[in-house]
Formats: sequence, C-alpha cells, structure tokens
Amino acid sequence: MGETDKSYWLLSETSGIGETRDPRLQRHLPLFEGLRWLAAGWRDFWTRPGPSLAYGLCVFLLSAAFVWTLAAFGRDYILFPSLAGFMIVAPFLASGLYEKSRAIAEGREAGFRSMIRVHPSAGAQVFFTGLLLCLLMLLWNRAAVLLWALFFGVTAFPGLDGVVGVLFGTPYGWAMLLVGTAIGGLFAAFAFAISVFAVPMLLDRRVDALTAMGTSMKLVWNNLLPMVAWGAMVLVLFGVCVVTGLIGMIVIFPLLGHATWHAYRAVAQAEG
Repeated sequence: MGETDKSYWLLSETSGIGETRDPRLQRHLPLFEGLRWLAAGWRDFWTRPGPSLAYGLCVFLLSAAFVWTLAAFGRDYILFPSLAGFMIVAPFLASGLYEKSRAIAEGREAGFRSMIRVHPSAGAQVFFTGLLLCLLMLLWNRAAVLLWALFFGVTAFPGLDGVVGVLFGTPYGWAMLLVGTAIGGLFAAFAFAISVFAVPMLLDRRVDALTAMGTSMKLVWNNLLPMVAWGAMVLVLFGVCVVTGLIGMIVIFPLLGHATWHAYRAVAQAEG
C-alpha cells in the first residue's frame, strides 16, 4: 500500500455514521484513556523542555495581546466568545508541538526553530484547515453578538465589571446563559470533532483538509465516550488558563499539544 493510499483508508472503509467495516476504527478505548495521553504529553514536555516552554510563552503573549487589543478598541463585548473560540483554532496553533512529539518518537532533535517552521506532509492543506477553523471562530463570535441582541436588544455592553450582574442577576441573563450554553456547546462539539485529529493527520500524512476533518469526526464518533472525557479534560485545563489570567497557558498549552499528538497516534494511526 502506497503512502497516499494509506491516507485514505480511514474514510474509504467506513459505512454509516455508527458502524465501520474496518475494525481498526473501533478501538474500544478506556473511558479515561486521556489520562495516558496527558502523561505521554508531560513526558514530551520535559524532554528538552526549553522549546515547549518558549512555544507556550509565544501563545500566551499572542493571547494577551489579543485580549489587550479588544479592550483597547472597545471590543470587550466579544472577549468571552473569543476565549471560547480560541479552543476552535488551538489545534492549528499547536502544530509545532505535534512536530516536537513526532521528532521525539523518531529519535530526532526538535528545536524551537523547527517547531515554528513546520513542514506538514499535506503541504498547504494544513493552512486551509486553519483558515476554516478561523472562519468557524468568527461565525461563533457573530452568533454570540446576535444572541446578546436578541435578549437585550441593541444596548451598550455594560463592560466586564457589569456583565456578570446582568447575566446572573436578571431573568433575561439566565435565559441567555442557557441558550448560549446550548448553542456554544454545539459549536464546540462540531469544532472539536473536525479538528482534534485533523491537524495532526495533515502533519503526518499526505491527505486533503476535508478528508482529514471528515476522518477526525468519524474517529471521534467511533470512540465517543473516551473523546467526550478527553474534551472535558481539555476544557478543565483551559479553565485553569483563564483563571490564572492566561499565564497557565505557558505550560498547559504545550502539555495539551503534546498529548493531542499521542491521542492521534493512539486512535488514528494506520496499522500494517
């Protein structure tokens, strides 16, 4: 089987959303298999930790600059949707961390320069995937703004100091939280499903973006409960980043990036 052919076996051997013909897609993973992925990611993090820390620092500075820009230009009303949307584009931003984990597995050196100058096997397809994820994040931001307008009308945003009282102290606020959580959950579930394995796959194999995203969704579906548990772990760790003023991202983002590579290898790696 050629390299290109291997890239397509994941989709070509499937039928129906809930069943597969190829047993390699049905891993029957333990519910908390994500803990093993985190442990493997932690080992990769501490294997030559300098580049991983530098990578996490760059992501932290980029995120802090983005938050400052929103506040400085009076766009703080999209801060919370943007923080949630960050999780949509995070798999693309973690490409360099996947490269380091792959290099460690192959016994190669992976310095910071090679992590920021990644050469994906799929070429420009990985950037097309990143573009699609960015568009999805912008769509979620727009949906959040429209949701605010539906519940509170065309009124000025009360600011970060006053929005908590508006959301938790009024009936409309509680209603918006419930509806917004439901809609945001759908966005998050879809984004997670199409991206969690797609970007690592594009780094690893010659496959087009849409095939990679479709394959990622299929693999998530076929390992639904372990992947839900994994998504919950990611959400909790991201919450730690937010609570620490994004400083925790310096360590947590590289950890999750390395762990995601091991998740991809465990679930989607072709056998034989």
